[in-house]
Amino acid sequence: MSEQLTVFPAFFRVAQKCVAVFGNGDEAYAKVRLLMNTQARIIVYAQEPEADFATFLAQNSIETVLAAFAPFQVQDATLVFAATGDAEQDRIIVAAARAQKIPANAVDQPDYCDFLTPALVNRAPVAVAIGTEGTGPVLGQMIRAQVDQLLSPSLGRVATLAQAYRGAVDRLLPKGVARRVFWHRFFSGAVADQIALGKVSEARREATKLLKSMEKISGHVWLVGAGPGAEDLLTLRAQRVMMQADVLVYDALVPQAIVDMGRRDAERISVGKRKGCHSKSQEEINQLLVRLGHEGKRVVRLKSGDPLVFGRAGEEMAALRNAGVSYEIVPGITSAFAAAADFELPLTLRGVSSSLIFTTGHDLAGDVLPDWARLAISGATISVYMGRTVAASVAARLIQAGLPAETTVAVIENASRADRRLLHGTLSDLPDLEHRDELTGPVMVIIGDAVAGANFERSEPLVRGKSIKGEAVLRQKESETRN
Repeated sequence: MSEQLTVFPAFFRVAQKCVAVFGNGDEAYAKVRLLMNTQARIIVYAQEPEADFATFLAQNSIETVLAAFAPFQVQDATLVFAATGDAEQDRIIVAAARAQKIPANAVDQPDYCDFLTPALVNRAPVAVAIGTEGTGPVLGQMIRAQVDQLLSPSLGRVATLAQAYRGAVDRLLPKGVARRVFWHRFFSGAVADQIALGKVSEARREATKLLKSMEKISGHVWLVGAGPGAEDLLTLRAQRVMMQADVLVYDALVPQAIVDMGRRDAERISVGKRKGCHSKSQEEINQLLVRLGHEGKRVVRLKSGDPLVFGRAGEEMAALRNAGVSYEIVPGITSAFAAAADFELPLTLRGVSSSLIFTTGHDLAGDVLPDWARLAISGATISVYMGRTVAASVAARLIQAGLPAETTVAVIENASRADRRLLHGTLSDLPDLEHRDELTGPVMVIIGDAVAGANFERSEPLVRGKSIKGEAVLRQKESETRN
């Protein structure tokens, strides 16, 4: 399916220009009401306008010509709307307009429309136009209603005030970061707040104060959790700061679709940190962030999942602190939570598991068993990140520590994404995971008695031909009986 539009969205300049509307009834009435949002000179050609329409035209002093259609009527128009309710008559009107090279629109006849009328959200001079290429007018109206709720009623007044400051901003602030930061603060800070309260003089004072404070812009870094991969699991705050960034620095595990959600003209730098494929060392990444911050850049450092969970954010924060570069953390949904959601798996379960452990497979591959292993034996749920290649070692060490070999295991590749893959088994089955070479995406392993409460309907056995669904349910019931 093509994602290319069949139309090019554009805005016509119609102030004090003639726009002709032909029709007597509801169709013409609707077009005139839409045009009333503009400064166009509207002329209505209506031989016998219906009563409500005629009253509206008179009350709003809209120029009306009580005559049948004649081709010369379109000559001085910038746009023509054929809205007579008669399809054949509308096509005649459009043909006359096209003969004069005037864009025309015939109601409900896409082949006779040189332009389409959108659903409109008006915050003049700001306008949001929603088009569906004529396929779903009701959909367009639904979207319009949602956008209308999102935009402050005072947005247009803020935009009007901005026009008064544009010349001063162009003179005093260099192009690039300084101007972008100024306008972002202008539209989202104290200036906009004062306009919303109706205090225009206060808003002007705040705008002037803001302009004077922009002589030197300091760099800033956001360490942003991109989530497990699905675009709609990105937080609203993450999306907001991505639209403010001058530079996006991102890891290999962050999907391109999420990187593309950043500001269109922001610089994009891939640092490619992934198991077995490190295009930049951690020290090089630290130095990059510090350098960009010292250059006054607004930087988003995108990390898969949450930056504070195996994201090495500690090293980057330390480097930024030591260099005097300001930063913020924007949390993301960590992969363990997304994996559990895909499996409908309770990470904690009353009477079964009341604690949760996050670890990596390599923590269980060393000579010394981590202290938290004792918690696993007492019933904690273990979420193992990056555990596929050391699965056999993980299983052996936990069984050796006393965790039953029949403990339920859930394995999720590409958690939250459309291409996710779910597998289930027991701790004794886990070594088979190392032989699943087809699992090339990030893999999460969740181990524990609480995993038996998962939904295994959409998963496949770790060991082909083996099912643990019945065994898991039985173990869960036994555990509930003991407790």
